[in-house]
Formats: sequence, structure tokens, C-alpha cells
Amino acid sequence: MNLRPVAALALAALATTTLGIAIAQTPAPAKPAAPAALSDALPVPPPPAVSAKAWVLMDYATGQVLAGEHYDDRVEPASITKVMTSYVVAAEMKSGKVKANDPVMMSEHAWREGGAGTEGSYSGFEVNKTAPLVEMEKGMVIQSGNDAAIALAEHVAGSEDAFASLMNAYGKRIGLKNSHWVNPHGLSAPEHYTTAHDLALLGRAMIRDYPESYAYNKIKEYTVGPITQQNRNLLLWRDPSVDGIKTGHHSGAGYCLMASAKRGDQRLISVVMGDTSENQRAVDSQALLNWGFRFYETHRLYEGSKAISKQKVWKGAADEVQLGLAEPMLVSTPRGKYAQLKPSMELPKTLVAPIAKGQKIGTVKVMLDGKVIAQRPLVALNAVEEGGFFKRMWDELMMWWNS
Repeated sequence: MNLRPVAALALAALATTTLGIAIAQTPAPAKPAAPAALSDALPVPPPPAVSAKAWVLMDYATGQVLAGEHYDDRVEPASITKVMTSYVVAAEMKSGKVKANDPVMMSEHAWREGGAGTEGSYSGFEVNKTAPLVEMEKGMVIQSGNDAAIALAEHVAGSEDAFASLMNAYGKRIGLKNSHWVNPHGLSAPEHYTTAHDLALLGRAMIRDYPESYAYNKIKEYTVGPITQQNRNLLLWRDPSVDGIKTGHHSGAGYCLMASAKRGDQRLISVVMGDTSENQRAVDSQALLNWGFRFYETHRLYEGSKAISKQKVWKGAADEVQLGLAEPMLVSTPRGKYAQLKPSMELPKTLVAPIAKGQKIGTVKVMLDGKVIAQRPLVALNAVEEGGFFKRMWDELMMWWNS
């Protein structure tokens, strides 16, 4: 039997299939895009000048940094540390290790180190008395109580040192690469540091993973006994779209603010570190958020777990595998630039069974103005088992011919 004509036809079919999958699908907007305003066709202007030593503006949905300066430099986090403390408490609560109604003791150590007699902020819970965990946490989040942070750390882990170990472990899980925590409150200490970038990632994780606990950050005031204290985030009074996150200040850190706002379906996170005053950190944060909302927008290009392409499989029980993304792919673009996105797929020339479901097959990349602005792994959405003996032998021949 002459196999060459048959093989030639098979190769022609394969070439057609390969061409079809080598070009990524152009993402379609969820609804017809409105005509862009004239100003949207212009370059994005520089972000506003801010007086903070380090700062960053991040899109929440994508994690993209929209603008920033010195955002990977080490800084002292001051009381923004308490967002990490909140994250640990929320994570331990979700795992069932602690509960919202647990009685948390305001120990003498917590009271002496972080209470009213110290230089920092305090919650006002009485020494050697208990309060429900959720109330103690509000005292830490809203009033920025150092005493409440220590009490929570002691309750969750037994000591501040043990709690700091949990902070570092959860920080690594979140993806914080340049942070190290040694206490739950943020008072200055050797080797207690982070970056503006890491703090933005932390804020993103807090909003995403524990929205119920995150919601405490937008409460404007809180009362413990006879003492009512206001949330120090001035943006809560100035911008109704702002719902967090945390302020910080001491002599070594300057004035700091991690803020987040949501307008429509878009959420942004700003972090300013080492600013000059309480008001200036709010002014700078507001300017960054306004700039980001005006000049950027977020798009969903692909859904998660849905086929967006297919790939030829050799020696398999099936001849092809469906390819897609494990999670939805979103991207932030300057307004008016959506139509200029250029998605593409990088796929292997040959793919041999067996293929496991979820196995990485290639990469989806999105280009804008000649730069890669987002990329995600392309994975197999279905498994492909190894084919029978004759199927494997035939495909072996075709692969040899193709080579």
C-alpha cells in the first residue's frame, strides 16, 4: 500500500488545524463599545505628583500596577501592619481555629505595650477583661488599637512572636515577596518592613478572600465603653466610593494610607507611604484614585474553564484537546484602547498523549502598543488518554513524516 498520498492528505489537514489554533481569538466586549471621546484617543497623561516617598496605584481585578514610584523599596508599614493582622485572624477564623464570639482577653502585656499609656493609638478595652473577638477586631481596625492587635495575636497564636510567624507564612501564600513582619501592630522594630507594592497586594487579597472582615474598614467610628473614636481614614468622609483600607503613622514611617474605592464595576487600590501629613496622605490618595478611574478601565477578555481554542493531540484516544484558562482573564487598559488589544497564543508544535486535565499546554499573551500587558497559562480543559496500539503506531508514522 502506498502511504504517501494518504499521509500528504493528513498533513494538509493538520496544517489547516494548526493554522486555526495558532491565532488567538480576538476578545469581544460584553456589550457594544460606545464611541470613544476625543480625549480617549490621546495618550494617558502622567499621574498626579504626590509627596509620598513611595506609592503605587493598582487595579484590583487584574493586579496590574497602573502607576507608581519606588513601590518595591523597603518601607516601614506602621499601622497598615494591622491589615496583615486582620488577614491572619480572618484566615484562622475561616479554618475554624478561632470563632467570632471567642472571648479575647486584654492582657496586662497588651494593655501596657499598646494601651492608653503608650504613644500609639489604643482601643480602650479594659485590662484583664475579655471582649468578643469580632469586637476586639473592630477596635483594632477602626480605632487602630495597638492593644487590640496584641490581644488578638495572643489569642490566635499564644504570643506576638508566634503570631508574627503566621503573618509571614500567610504573606508568602498571598505572594508578598519583600515583606517581613515581627509584630501585629506596626510599631517600629528591626526587620519589620514591607513595600508599597506588597501592601497593595495585601489589600487586594483582603478584599478578595475575606470581604466580611474587610467591611470593618469602612466603619467611620467605634465606641468602647465611654470612648468613641473615629476612623483615621479621611477619605471615608470625602469620597463615597472609598470603603477602606487603613492608615498608618509613626516617626520612622511618616504618614501612610492604603486606600480602596469602587466605582461601578471597577475597583482601584492606592498606597502612599512616607507622606508629609494626615491631610496630605488623603489628598495624594484621592488624586491617584481619581486619575486611575478617569484614564483606565478593566475588561474581561476570556471566561475561566471555557474552551477558547483546541490543539491536535498525537497518539491519543481523542485527536484533540480543548484549551482554555483556569480562571477568567481580565486586563486593564487606558480608556479608548480596548480595540487595540492584540491577543495571541503560544502553543507547542506537537502534543503527545496522555494529557491530564489542567495540564499547562501554552500561554495566552495580550499586547498593547507593542508591550505584553498580561499573560496567563493555557491549560487542558479535558484529559486525553493514550490511544490504542495501532493509533499510536499510525501517529508515530505521521509524526516522522511531518518532521
